[in-house]
Amino acid sequence: MKKRVLIVDDSSVMRKIVEKSLRQAGLEFEQVFEASNGVEGLAVAQNNKLDLILSDINMPMMDGLEFVRSLQGVDNAKGVPVVMITTEGSEARVMEAISFGARGYIRKPFTPDQVREYVTPLLGA
Repeated sequence: MKKRVLIVDDSSVMRKIVEKSLRQAGLEFEQVFEASNGVEGLAVAQNNKLDLILSDINMPMMDGLEFVRSLQGVDNAKGVPVVMITTEGSEARVMEAISFGARGYIRKPFTPDQVREYVTPLLGA
């Protein structure tokens, strides 16, 4: 079954790196949605059925923490695993994201193997 993923990061280069890492990890997605901040990410989540959301923490307009908190009010996002992708050294921010419903985090820089290890169980594959 093909799945759909949303990658939210203010860096278009980082969004491509995340997408490439998913492919290199052997994870096939029917559709890859991209958003450059939480506001765009919310719009995508409201209008599309998703199987996975990968989000940066530090972004303009709406950061990853506010994005994860806001997803709680989006029907399409209920039960969708959210993984934070972060350079954030501060455990407190990651823990805050998890308290809002994120399933965990992957720290930059990461390898395709780390992505596969972390994401595969969340997809129920």
